[in-house]
Amino acid sequence: MKIVRFEFKNEILYGVLQNDVARVISSPFESDPVYLGISVPLSEIKLLAPSAPSKIVAAGLNYRAHTKELSEKEPSEPLFFIKPSTSVIAPFDDVPIYKSAGRTDYEAELAVVIKKECRNVSPDKIGEYILGYTVLNDVTARVLQKKDGQWTRAKGFDGYCPLGPVIETELDTKSLKITAKKDGVTVQHGTTADMIWDAATLVSFASGIMTLLPGDIVSTGTPPGIGEARDGETVEITVSGIGTLKNTYRSKD
Repeated sequence: MKIVRFEFKNEILYGVLQNDVARVISSPFESDPVYLGISVPLSEIKLLAPSAPSKIVAAGLNYRAHTKELSEKEPSEPLFFIKPSTSVIAPFDDVPIYKSAGRTDYEAELAVVIKKECRNVSPDKIGEYILGYTVLNDVTARVLQKKDGQWTRAKGFDGYCPLGPVIETELDTKSLKITAKKDGVTVQHGTTADMIWDAATLVSFASGIMTLLPGDIVSTGTPPGIGEARDGETVEITVSGIGTLKNTYRSKD
């Protein structure tokens, strides 16, 4: 099932996507969401980020090939940083390139959407706390990341977390293809089989640090091929079984 979050007639709604029509439902974070008897064509709505998280907990250096391309050692345990809720933007929204940020990169990622409050949950039980999966672009100010050492500034600018277009609730994440294209040319390509820690392990580990709330995102790292996007370039990130997240980068004062 593919869930979308969208704006229609000044209302923000959730729907289940079927044949280019969104069937409106109550909150997907309820224990038993219900259909509300309303269907809206995709052509009449504005897609929003499919979740409005309180935080994005993102894993770094979680693909073996990406770790090698950076000449880094594989971490001995998951390495997390947090992107703020204000970094989230919708599919098709522009990614800002700030003068103060300098080089602005793309990073294609599979992201987990939390269904209900989650704290200290073991990997074998984590499935019941996951609503589904979506696509995330972990936009990064690369020069600032290297300059600061810690990653809050480099990862936290407004607009640095494109998210969407849907939440897929039924997905085997063991061997998903992840690609990024810049102006139609493939620049990133990998598979979740190359992850050091799988999605369930990452969510469980994060839940041992902090309480994950409904709608929160746990992102699972990026495969090799990260790079810069310049003004006017469009980045399309595709995760098999979910869909494609598309955003254009625009210079901003």
